[in-house]
Amino acid sequence: MQLTDFDFPFDPSLIAQHPMNPRDQARMLVVPRESGAYTHTQVVDLPTWLQAGDVLVVNDTKVVPVRLQGFKSPSGGRVEMILVREHGERGWEVLLKGRVSVGQVIDLGCDAVATVVERSRTQTLVKITSQWPIPELLARIGTMPLPPYIKRLPTTEDHQDYQTLFAKEEGAIAAPTAGLHFTPGLLEALTARGIQLAMVTLHVGPGTFRPVTAPDIHQHQMDMEWYDMPESTAMLINQAKAERRRVVAVGTTAVRSIESASVGRGNVLAQAGNTKLFITPGYQFKVVDVLLTNFHLPRTTLLMLVSAFAGYSQVYKAYEEAILERYRFYSYGDAMLLY
Repeated sequence: MQLTDFDFPFDPSLIAQHPMNPRDQARMLVVPRESGAYTHTQVVDLPTWLQAGDVLVVNDTKVVPVRLQGFKSPSGGRVEMILVREHGERGWEVLLKGRVSVGQVIDLGCDAVATVVERSRTQTLVKITSQWPIPELLARIGTMPLPPYIKRLPTTEDHQDYQTLFAKEEGAIAAPTAGLHFTPGLLEALTARGIQLAMVTLHVGPGTFRPVTAPDIHQHQMDMEWYDMPESTAMLINQAKAERRRVVAVGTTAVRSIESASVGRGNVLAQAGNTKLFITPGYQFKVVDVLLTNFHLPRTTLLMLVSAFAGYSQVYKAYEEAILERYRFYSYGDAMLLY
């Protein structure tokens, strides 16, 4: 398929700048994968759309406050960077906004500086010098790495709002946003309904959001992201599939974790490692039966995954419906349940 197939007309005013409060009051568009009428409801009603015995799989990654503001020394020009992953002793791959060259020193505050050691079209590396260990430095001066379509500065509220109820394993630079809709009350209702909760971990990195530029989407290469399929979750999933019960993925990162661990139709293997799985229309899902997801940007790997799951035509029509009904889009926006 072509990249232009994943365009859709869109009103930027629909981009949510703040989350719904309470979280589970977000709207939810229920979309049958084959055919049938859409239902307009709310995430709080999710238990009525699931079945006793369903296994609900969520991503327990935790977003780290890796967004840093700095000033070039000695000019004072402003620089913004997001730490992506560590490269050796205090060396970091970063996403960096600003014109810098190798050797540039950036004052981060708190007696910390970053020196640019590599700057290329594909990668920027910096060396960070600080009296504090990196986790403590980030706790002192880091802010949450909100997506660029949220047109405001991060606030103290975002440290909680941009973190799911399940967040435990530190390592993500972006939230698994479908999980942002859950509240303790919703979890209680799901448990009362007889739905089993299971955890996977996928540390969301820039690869999830890196723009697709190849005209033919199959020429796009996903970056590696680390994931973990625990033994306890693998057992729950395999038992459910053996008993013809459904596996419900909360978000595209849960989908990629589950499908990356699949070892034949209906089975997963407990394992941890890196995945570059790129799911596009035509992919045969082996494990996931139901998907709860947010509304995604055009031309993204996320939209391609959702189109693979529910069918390109059905997803395109669902997006038209969501835009017509003025659903809130993207990270802090509303949800869609595909079954």
